[in-house]
Amino acid sequence: MTHPFLSPEQATVLITGCSSGIGRCVAELLQARGYRVFATARRQEDVVALQEQGFLAYRLDLSDESSIEEAVEWVLQQSGGQLYALFNNGAYGLPGAVEDISLAALRAQFETNLFGTHALTCRVIPIMRRQGYGRIIQNSSILGFVALKYRGAYIASKYALEGLSDTLRLELQGSGIHVALIEPGPVISRFRENAAAAFERWVAEVPSVHALAYQGLQAARLSGKRTTFSVTPEAVYKRVLHVLESKRPRERYPVTFPTYLFAFLKRLLPTGWMDRILASKMM
Repeated sequence: MTHPFLSPEQATVLITGCSSGIGRCVAELLQARGYRVFATARRQEDVVALQEQGFLAYRLDLSDESSIEEAVEWVLQQSGGQLYALFNNGAYGLPGAVEDISLAALRAQFETNLFGTHALTCRVIPIMRRQGYGRIIQNSSILGFVALKYRGAYIASKYALEGLSDTLRLELQGSGIHVALIEPGPVISRFRENAAAAFERWVAEVPSVHALAYQGLQAARLSGKRTTFSVTPEAVYKRVLHVLESKRPRERYPVTFPTYLFAFLKRLLPTGWMDRILASKMM
């Protein structure tokens, strides 16, 4: 059972970023298990596709606070004012060297990956406080605790998400609301294609000393070749399910071998050694 008083059939779950990949997979599998899933996406055409698949779906743009508020109000109307869990999955990656990321690009990255997620989370906390229970699941990343070249904007947003989530977990102690971080490494999804589009929008035209490196990165993203140790989104679903159905969810859920490996190495090795290892990785 998800909660002493809830079966999956009674539990409502709001998920962001359901157009594809992790969000779509988790929504499908939770709905098949009996959960009442509210699937959201940024683009209206994706919302229509979700509705045609049988989901309770609504548009939610994490970069638009009014869209967040409207989507939450819709969920509450559908659920009778209750919400068991929020899975903050919606995010995108912006590749590029730190020196090539404009303030506008960095702000756009944070609007979706952090500020919108924060606004949505703060909107649902009072609902969960009134209930006396709830689950807030943050889809972070291996890049929420280690750095790689040309991922600075995304890494900054995920480091910030981890810090906010750790603090929130402390502040919610005794409320019945659990906060859990999921930290995937490479997962098979449209993330790389979306990152390539973000690069074209924000970085591709910037004169850069990193131009040759960018060419290699873009070719890899567009090739469709899977990253080593890639897993399917079902691996993330299993962690989400544990958070939903465990009486005592864990604080962090690593996903994929690289996440376990680098978490271990970061605890073990001096920073200089880690820098040499990470500088050679282009995951």
